[in-house]
Amino acid sequence: MGKKKKKKSHVPFRVNLLFLAVFVLFSVLILRLGVVQIVNGETYKKEVDRTEDIIVSNPVPRGRMLDRNHQVIVDNIPKSAITYTNRNAKQKEMLQVAERLSVLIDKKTDKVTERDKKDHWILKNPEAAREKITDKEWELFKEKKLDDKQIYEMQLKRITEEDLKQLSEQDLEVLGIFREFTSGYAMTPQIVKNEGVTREEYAAVSENLQYLPGVNTTTDWDRTYAFDSTLQTVLGKVTDTNEGLPQERLDYFLARDYSRNERVGKSYLEMQYEDVLHGQKSKEKLITKKGDILGSELVSEGQRGKDLVLTIDMDLQKAVEKVLEEEIWAAKRTRGTYLMDRAFVVLMNPHTGEVLTMAGKMIGEDDNGKTVLQDYALGTIASSYNVGSSVKGATVLTGYKTGAITPGTSFLDAPMKIAGTPQVKKSWFNFQAIMNETRALRISSNVYMFKTAIEIADARYAYDQPLGFKNPNAFEDMRGSFGQFGLGVRTGIDLPNEAIGYEGPLRLPGFLLDLAIGQYDTYTPMQMAQYISTIANGGYRIQPRLVKEIREPATEQEELGPIWKDIQPTVLNTIDVSDRELNTVKEGLRQVMQHPEGTAYRRFADAPYSPAGKTGTAEAFYDGPLKKKGDQLIDVMNLSLVAYAPHNKPEIAMSVIVPWAYQGRSGHTANYEIGRRVLDTYFELKKKGMSGEEQEQSAEEAETEES
Repeated sequence: MGKKKKKKSHVPFRVNLLFLAVFVLFSVLILRLGVVQIVNGETYKKEVDRTEDIIVSNPVPRGRMLDRNHQVIVDNIPKSAITYTNRNAKQKEMLQVAERLSVLIDKKTDKVTERDKKDHWILKNPEAAREKITDKEWELFKEKKLDDKQIYEMQLKRITEEDLKQLSEQDLEVLGIFREFTSGYAMTPQIVKNEGVTREEYAAVSENLQYLPGVNTTTDWDRTYAFDSTLQTVLGKVTDTNEGLPQERLDYFLARDYSRNERVGKSYLEMQYEDVLHGQKSKEKLITKKGDILGSELVSEGQRGKDLVLTIDMDLQKAVEKVLEEEIWAAKRTRGTYLMDRAFVVLMNPHTGEVLTMAGKMIGEDDNGKTVLQDYALGTIASSYNVGSSVKGATVLTGYKTGAITPGTSFLDAPMKIAGTPQVKKSWFNFQAIMNETRALRISSNVYMFKTAIEIADARYAYDQPLGFKNPNAFEDMRGSFGQFGLGVRTGIDLPNEAIGYEGPLRLPGFLLDLAIGQYDTYTPMQMAQYISTIANGGYRIQPRLVKEIREPATEQEELGPIWKDIQPTVLNTIDVSDRELNTVKEGLRQVMQHPEGTAYRRFADAPYSPAGKTGTAEAFYDGPLKKKGDQLIDVMNLSLVAYAPHNKPEIAMSVIVPWAYQGRSGHTANYEIGRRVLDTYFELKKKGMSGEEQEQSAEEAETEES
C-alpha cells in the first residue's frame, strides 16, 4: 500500500493575513496622525487657542412722558441693582458664586418654592439623593428601562419634609440667589436684587467682583408718576424683570433684538409707543476663550428712550377730575342713584384732534376697603353707553345727506302710534306743534327725528299702521352716516383696545326710530367728543391723539431734547353736506344753550364764552358691576352732553357722559353741572395763562364778535 498524502495546514496563512491587516491599519493611523500633527497641526492649534467675541446688550431707562406744557408726568427713578450674567458657567460654579454673594447681601426667600428647595437639596446632597433610588431601580436604569427624567422625578417625590428641614436660613438665601442665576438666559444680565439694595451691600459687592464671576453692580430704574394716579390707567404699565417679554408678543420682540427678560410696555401708551420709549441698549463685547472671560470692551453707548410730549394739559386734567369727583358725590346724595358709580369727560381741540383732558372717575374700594373714587380715564375709550338726544345733530345731518329732508323741512310734533310697537313714541313733552330742524334741536324733539328716520327709510307714517320700509338699507345708511362723525366706529386714537360700542342686533322699524334719538346703539365718550368736534370744525372728522411730539432724550444741560417727530393732525373723512346745512344744525346747537327755549339755557345762558351743544337723556338698562346673572333688566337713565365754544370760533369741544345716573322718570342734572363747570374751568385756566396784552386782545375780539 502507498503512503497517505500529508494534509497541508492553513494556520500560517491566516496569521499572516491578520498581521497584514493590523500593519495596514497601523500605517493608516500613523499617516492620519502625521496629517493631523504636521499638515494641519497649526490650524488645530489656532482653533484650540481661538477666542470668541460675544456681544452683550444692557438695557437703558425708558423715555419720559410730559404734558403739553412740558410738566413731567412719567419719569424714571434710578435704584441700585446687582445683576448676574450667565457666561456658560456650570451649576457647581454658579452655586459657589451664589454662596459667596449671600455673605455680602440679604436676599428675600419669599419666591423660593418647595420645588426649588428639593432641587437645591439634590444639588447639595448628591449621595443622599442617589440613595433615594433602590438598587433594583438603578439596575433598571442601567438596562435603560428607566431614563434620567424618571429617576429625577422619583428622587423629588421621595424627598421628605425632614430632608428639607436640613436646609438652613443661609441655605435658603443661597437658594434665592441661585434661583435668580438660573432663571436668566446665557450672556443676558439678570437682576438678582434691585429692591432695597443698601450702600453697604452695593459697595461690598463692587469691591469683590473678582471673586464673583458673572456678578455686576449697576443702576436699574422704576417708573415714577408725578401726579400719582391721575390718568394712570391710560399711561399704561411696564413689565418687570420677572415678567420679561409678554408671551403673546415674544417673537415680535425677539426679532427686534430684545432680551427675554427685558422690560417693555404692556398696556396703553407704554405699549403703543414702545418702539420710541424703549431706547437704544448699550453693547459690550466679551472676549472669551474656552468659556472663560478674558476681557471686555464697550461697543456702543446706550441711549435712553425718547420722550413723549402729550396733548394732555395736566392742570386742566386735575381740575376736571376734581369737578367729576364733587359732582358724582353730589349726585349720589339724591334719590334713585344707588346704581350710579361713574362719569366721564373728554375735552378736545376740534381742529387738531389733540385731547386736552381724558377724565373718568369710578366708585370703588381702596386697599383698606374704604369707598373712594378711582381713576377710570380708560373708560372714555373702553366703555360705551346709550347717550340719548346728544346725537340728534348727526340725525339731522344724515337726513340732509340722504335727501330725506332739506333745510327748513317741518314736521308736526305729536305722539306717534306704530302697529306692533307697544308704547306710543313721543317727545319728552307733548308739543303738538309744527317745527323745523332748528327748533327741533333747540327743544330736543324726538318726533322730528323719528319722522326724519322714516323719510330715510322711504316709508310713510299713519296712526297705528305698520311702517313699511321701502329702503331695505335704512339701518346701514344711518349707521354709515353716523360713522362719518365717529359714532359706532373706532376714532383712531393712538391707544390700543379701543371699543367701538354695541350695535343693536334687531332691524324692526321701531328700532330705527330709537337709533335716531340715541337709544339703540351705544357710543364711547371719545366717540362723542369726535362727533361734536366734526360739527364744530366745519365737517372734518379729525383723528384724536394723545401724543403731540416725540423728543430726543434730553442731556444734563437740557430740560427737553430737540423734536424728533412733530405729529400733525389727520383728517379721516369729511361730511358731505353744504355750508348752509351745517350752519343750520350749528345754529340749532347754539340755541340749545343760548335761546330761552333751549334745553340747556338755564345752566348756560350766562356763560361768557358763547357755547353751543346738545343734551341727552337715554332710557337704558343697567349693565354695571352690581348686575347679577339672571337678574331682570333694571331701567335706568343715562345723562350726556356734547358742546363746543365759542360757537362762532370753536376752540374746545367737550363730551360728558354719566351712565346709570338715576332710576325713575326724574332726577339730578349732573351732566349740566359737570359740563358748565368744566367749560368754566377751561376758559379760566386759559385766561390765567394769557399775558395782559393777550387778555385785552381776547376781550376786544369777543366784543367785536358780539356786536
